[in-house]
Amino acid sequence: MKIITFTTSLLALSLAAGSAYAKVSPQQASQLGKGLTAMGAQVTANANGTIPAYTGGLTQNTNTDPYANIYAHEKPLFVINKDNLARYKDNLTIGQLAMFKKYPDTYSMPIYQTHRTANYPQHIQSKAKKNATSAELLSGGNGLKHFDETVPFAIPQNGLEVIWNHITRYRGGAVELNRANMPVQRDGSFAPEKIRAAYVSPHYLKGGYEEKKDKNILFYFTSATKSPARLSGNVLLVHETIDQVNEPRKAWRYNAGQRRVRRAPQVAYDAPNSGGMRTSDQVDMYNGAPDRYDWKLVGKKEIYIPYNSYKIINKDAKYTDIIGAGHINQDYTRYELHRVWHVEATLKADARHVYGKRSLYLDEDSWQIAVADHYDSRGELWRVSEGHAMQFVNANTPWYSSITSYDLMSGRYTVELNNEERDAFNFDFSAKRKDFTTSAIRRSGKR
Repeated sequence: MKIITFTTSLLALSLAAGSAYAKVSPQQASQLGKGLTAMGAQVTANANGTIPAYTGGLTQNTNTDPYANIYAHEKPLFVINKDNLARYKDNLTIGQLAMFKKYPDTYSMPIYQTHRTANYPQHIQSKAKKNATSAELLSGGNGLKHFDETVPFAIPQNGLEVIWNHITRYRGGAVELNRANMPVQRDGSFAPEKIRAAYVSPHYLKGGYEEKKDKNILFYFTSATKSPARLSGNVLLVHETIDQVNEPRKAWRYNAGQRRVRRAPQVAYDAPNSGGMRTSDQVDMYNGAPDRYDWKLVGKKEIYIPYNSYKIINKDAKYTDIIGAGHINQDYTRYELHRVWHVEATLKADARHVYGKRSLYLDEDSWQIAVADHYDSRGELWRVSEGHAMQFVNANTPWYSSITSYDLMSGRYTVELNNEERDAFNFDFSAKRKDFTTSAIRRSGKR
């Protein structure tokens, strides 16, 4: 893949600056909302117009069906398959190419017209611009200071700043989710693990943000298992900290069978998740403390990524329609050409993790990781993850409608789906701080 030559001297300057400083000058930040969007993406189209200029994204509409496929009338421009793969390989990641090699007869990628639909509330855009001239990395880069709620580095100078933008991006403020995690076997068989989760930034709690209680909290999170029966009633509680090295993530598990709440410090880094098919820090494509890796900003590229993924959230589709052997039914996917930030994470010599290297590709408009290639300790490509993103126009936020993670060695994979769930994304969710306590999860976890 060719690294894009930046069309603005500002972006070139920010890369050249290295990691010496986090915040940028007011003069640099003045480009936000001009040559750059308020969130830091290039406004202009690419050279040949296959990526359009940014014109503001989709407009918020609280009265519309957020799951409706607004591009249902569009047909693929073309479909990448084994026969024409060589023509498009420069715009694919190594992991994506590996999927074609692993499943040459069944895997394909339908490519559609690019639409830059990402949008955010005005107060979030304003905070991103304010953060650009104030936010800094703590010593070692494993926390933030002078940071307010969302994207701290709209004009990033290194890979660590880019990954912090993903970690802290706006996701609607407060949302309740109902979804099914599917560990899928080689033959395509699966047993859904259904959960009800709640995610709330402290700024959106009833009563609002309290400096004393929420100073180092990025968000509060709970995940209650609804099925299968043997796991029903189990609840995970997380207080996600901003500086997870000096104050590690606080996590507790309520075991409904034992009726006990216990601390769960193991819910981090490479602890097994989804039946051992992904790691804990792969949830949401990447989460948690970045301290075990060295993060290199490779640059910007143009690749085909999952985008405007309304088909995969179609309420008329059944799980059995989407899930197959080896990979999901690609007819339910949509890929578009977008500019992405390419970041490589290399495991530090004195650190432990099952992934020796990770190659991450973040959408420039939303700061969401779109594709992640994961390598084992030998340097062999192991797993490929894709975040199928869409714009939730009712909540004015981009997020994932589904996430897939493919194990190239075992032929198994995991996929998050919600087609058969009621109230998959409830952005009208309201919660109090006391709802995220050990007493609260003990009460909510009763079978």
